[in-house]
Amino acid sequence: MRVIIAGGSGLIGRRLIVELLRTQHEVILLSRRPENVHKTFPAVRAEFWDAKTSNGLTSVLDGADALINLTGESIAAKRWTSMQKQKILSSRIDSTRAIVNALEQTHRRPSVLLNASAVGYYAHVPEDEVTETYPKGNGFLPDVCEQWEMEAQKAQKLGVRVVLLRTGIVLDKSEGALHKLLLPFRMFIGGPLGNGRQWFPWIHVQDEVNAILFAMEHEQITGAINLSAPESVRLSDFCIVLGKVLHRPSWLPVPEFALRLMLGEMTHPLLFQGQKIIPKKLLEAGFKFRYPNLENALQDILR
Repeated sequence: MRVIIAGGSGLIGRRLIVELLRTQHEVILLSRRPENVHKTFPAVRAEFWDAKTSNGLTSVLDGADALINLTGESIAAKRWTSMQKQKILSSRIDSTRAIVNALEQTHRRPSVLLNASAVGYYAHVPEDEVTETYPKGNGFLPDVCEQWEMEAQKAQKLGVRVVLLRTGIVLDKSEGALHKLLLPFRMFIGGPLGNGRQWFPWIHVQDEVNAILFAMEHEQITGAINLSAPESVRLSDFCIVLGKVLHRPSWLPVPEFALRLMLGEMTHPLLFQGQKIIPKKLLEAGFKFRYPNLENALQDILR
């Protein structure tokens, strides 16, 4: 298959490229810096895209089999100033809108658009099991996810199958949430954030990649899918298992006021809210998680 990836420079995108190349797919990466792509992935064709407009996209999309859009400003990279919140929203809306506009002008459109989203769509759900039919929450992140998904779903009118990738917390030791937790644990000062009662919807990075490719290849999968391991844990339990794997204690909770000083407004939704995510549609479609168990997942990542 000829697969186009937008926003492929991040953790998930890089791992997707490796897996697609390994399985003999042709990969085209849309990038603001295509010259850098060849240094990392010599076998990948890179095309310039400003991630804002549809300029030059139509000819690239023509004849492709699948399009994976992961474009968007990092949620946790900076404090949530009003300017940063607008950047988080506009980077997702503008890029997705540009892609759909380009698809409208394309003669031989990709059969599927897999568009990033997040479990933040649901906001905070203290106890219920959250499948893909659970209603949208209230707040900044749910509103961003809703607008993002609405832009992607416009491709359905063009005959393109749309899959919305509501991703949980992707575990990898090189970056992301797990990477940030490793240092305090290795210094024997690790522990849960806040009271630790919030759900922690995690997924091994390899399962994230495998699930995206599974959805790409299975035509019966449409709409939103939850990308989170079937074994749900609370943050306190996650920290206990992490301490066990690292042979470190997990006893020193980080108080909310300290996190607010460091992170500002993003602290509450990112660290003190969560959901017991159930990947119902993936499981019903026959997807097999390689790492459904947290301890096994952490052992693989940290070995």
